[in-house]
Amino acid sequence: MFNEERRFSKALKSIARDQVLKAYFQNSKELFPIFIKGANRFVAGETRTEGIERVIYLYNKGYQISLEFIGENTTSEEDCMLAKNEFKELIKDLGNNQMKATVSFDLSHIGMMISDAVAFTNLEELAKEAQKHNIQLMISMEESQKTDKILSLYKRISKSFSNVGITLQVHLNRSSMDLNDLLKTSGKIRLVKGAYQESEDLYIARSEELNKRYIEFVSMCIDSNQPLSVATHDENLLMDLKAKGFLYSPNVEVEMLDGVRPDLLRSLKEDNIQAKVYVTYGSEWYLYLVHRIAEYPSNIYTFISDIIEQNTDKEKINTY
Repeated sequence: MFNEERRFSKALKSIARDQVLKAYFQNSKELFPIFIKGANRFVAGETRTEGIERVIYLYNKGYQISLEFIGENTTSEEDCMLAKNEFKELIKDLGNNQMKATVSFDLSHIGMMISDAVAFTNLEELAKEAQKHNIQLMISMEESQKTDKILSLYKRISKSFSNVGITLQVHLNRSSMDLNDLLKTSGKIRLVKGAYQESEDLYIARSEELNKRYIEFVSMCIDSNQPLSVATHDENLLMDLKAKGFLYSPNVEVEMLDGVRPDLLRSLKEDNIQAKVYVTYGSEWYLYLVHRIAEYPSNIYTFISDIIEQNTDKEKINTY
């Protein structure tokens, strides 16, 4: 079964960036309404209002929250400006609701596909706005060919803003070296296993070896007193980290995607572990949804069940 799940995950990742297939689903009058019902568990909605409503609900239940306006690989300056402005308004809305929150985003959404200069200018503007409102920013990691550029922009912004954090994909071979470098910065590090389809010579497949490396990375961050987000849904891995006492460290939080293992995150919160829900909104949900199923293949059962049962109320379908 494990090998079949890996095969299924690999197949999903291969179609995730198929723009023709994406356009077909999103423009289909028959398929779009069906798929949006399944996506509803993992995406708050298409508007900022829906995203804010979702995080207020979770915040009032005692969870820390991270919110993202979905998008990446934006290739026009106008669209990058629109995305930057959307994130800026999101930061203001969270601040006005007096929520200590995190705003997550891809650098390729705000200008990196155009130039480093455009990306950094927009990033700096967002960092300044976030600082005013006591909001944290978290830069997501993308495909490995973008890693050097993302880390370079992050190191540059981290010299002036401690409220900006960075994501590291544990499965990449290069990540041990990158982590040692990142421990010299002050921003929060978010550790993910890695969801992108990569050349096999660049990464470690999901395995006990990868879990051991993940634990090693967590230990290194804690020893360095680095703010850390443990972003995984792997229950066995989390139980190992918990048994070692790592999840009780004051600088450590456990972060899970909205709609994925809410029961597990709730149990960790009840055990006095800092628990964060990663919420998304926006119309570009296709890529996000495909990656969520690829990352945790059991989600396909939930996705299909939600379509059949036509569940649309997150308070009913989630057990936070």
